[in-house]
Amino acid sequence: MNKSKIVLFSLFIICLAVSAACSSEKGEESEGLSEKNELVYATAKDINDMNPHLYAGSMPAQGKVFESLVENTEDGIKPLLAKSWEISGGGKVYTFHLREGVTFHDGEPFNAEAVKKNIEAVQRNKEKHSWIKLSAKIENVHAIDEYKVKMVLSEPYDPALVELSMTRPYVFISPNDFKDGETKNGVKGYNGTGPYILTDQKIKEYAVFEANKDYWGGEPDIEKITAKVLPAGETTFLAFQKGEINFAFTDDRGADSLNKEAMEQLDESGDYQVKRSEPMNTKMIVANSSKVGHPVSEKSVREAIWYAIDRKTIAEEILEGTETEAHTLFSSNVNYADVELEKRGFDLKKAENLLEDAGWKAKEEGGIREKDGHPLTLELYYDVNSGSQKTEAEFIQSSLKKIGVELELIGEESSSIANRRSTGEYDLLFNQTWGLAYDPQSTIAAFTSDASYLHTTKGIDQAGELYKKIDQVMKSTDEERKKTLYKEILTIVHEEAVFIPITNGSMTVVAPSDLKGLSFKQTQFELPFEEMRFE
Repeated sequence: MNKSKIVLFSLFIICLAVSAACSSEKGEESEGLSEKNELVYATAKDINDMNPHLYAGSMPAQGKVFESLVENTEDGIKPLLAKSWEISGGGKVYTFHLREGVTFHDGEPFNAEAVKKNIEAVQRNKEKHSWIKLSAKIENVHAIDEYKVKMVLSEPYDPALVELSMTRPYVFISPNDFKDGETKNGVKGYNGTGPYILTDQKIKEYAVFEANKDYWGGEPDIEKITAKVLPAGETTFLAFQKGEINFAFTDDRGADSLNKEAMEQLDESGDYQVKRSEPMNTKMIVANSSKVGHPVSEKSVREAIWYAIDRKTIAEEILEGTETEAHTLFSSNVNYADVELEKRGFDLKKAENLLEDAGWKAKEEGGIREKDGHPLTLELYYDVNSGSQKTEAEFIQSSLKKIGVELELIGEESSSIANRRSTGEYDLLFNQTWGLAYDPQSTIAAFTSDASYLHTTKGIDQAGELYKKIDQVMKSTDEERKKTLYKEILTIVHEEAVFIPITNGSMTVVAPSDLKGLSFKQTQFELPFEEMRFE
């Protein structure tokens, strides 16, 4: 054998060895995930600051670590850290009986004093939580004995238990993690009472959660969960194929890490299963009605935008059938939301007529409309980490151009968009309702909050009447009265076209085919990992 053949043969042997080693390594890694009862899931963003009394952290991550007094389920409010409770004093006094023997992850006992300290810490920062009406109702909290807590409200508030069940802020962190007796300026650690403990985190790379062996509800079967930061799309799909991850789900921004085709390929491989929940939320465009003198403050302009959006194409083609058309703020399966409202379907001619009648004229056919020398130009903010929002925005931009509206698209981080929503520095932005378990009360309560939708609603003609009805419905315990009030509230915001619905979204999960106990909670923000197990 000559020298060149020897070199080629040697290279061939080396390639075979490397390939075998890589295959073996991949096989061991993929197999190891199941053997170790481990899930590694893709997330497009870091879990961030996990302080459960603030809003920067990943809600799916916080849901594994921290718990509330009660839980919102398909069958209503059920016990969680509180095993029972009574409501007295005309609906103003809540007495909770706590579970005994529960400890925080650092060994600190969970008791009435810990509950009192946590709720009081939240309340000392209540301006931050103004979107939750309960924050303005709590007068004081008393530790009656080691396992009994009394919470006194200033007035009856029917959604109190629902708001106490939310992923944040009324959840509990070890008092040892407080900074100078507070949580509003940050915390020293993330020790909750939940089924998983945060044990490792590398910013913008990964976070590791390990099973809480002392969990009051029983040690979870899944021993380790890793959140791996990966860009949505092809990168995440390749990570599945390489065995680097084995789990993905719709995140708390309503975005999926994989498109429909990738999910179908994984499902058809037999190694993975794909499950989708019932509709949980409404994806929408939020309009700033309070921008005086700006086109977006005009009802006719908002209505025209509504008519100019082809929801069917967005749902079936852009979102590949993973979501359905939405024509109202809430889907009819949401409590009190099965209300008959005028349907504004896709109708470009109707949109043009609305603008024409409102004085918005085009100087030339196909041109941008003007009124009083001002062009009909609007800005739409979208989440740069969403796999679909930019595509949807470009599609809507194209449609609006046909009716003489210029739409400028601006992509930003979700935290920046949330800040714009609270400050009013926007014309239009993508958003979504809180979701099935929280609505309609949570989204509607946020209509009056400057941390959420105050700028969306305060510019409409019936703003005063709207806020009055919201105040009444939050106090009422009469079912028929509540139905009437919710109908009136939903009718007002629908007629004013300040929340422009696009699609109804669900939570989608891609998981190993041998993973059992896979189910959904009554929320789009959490999954019951503690109920999952490998067969």
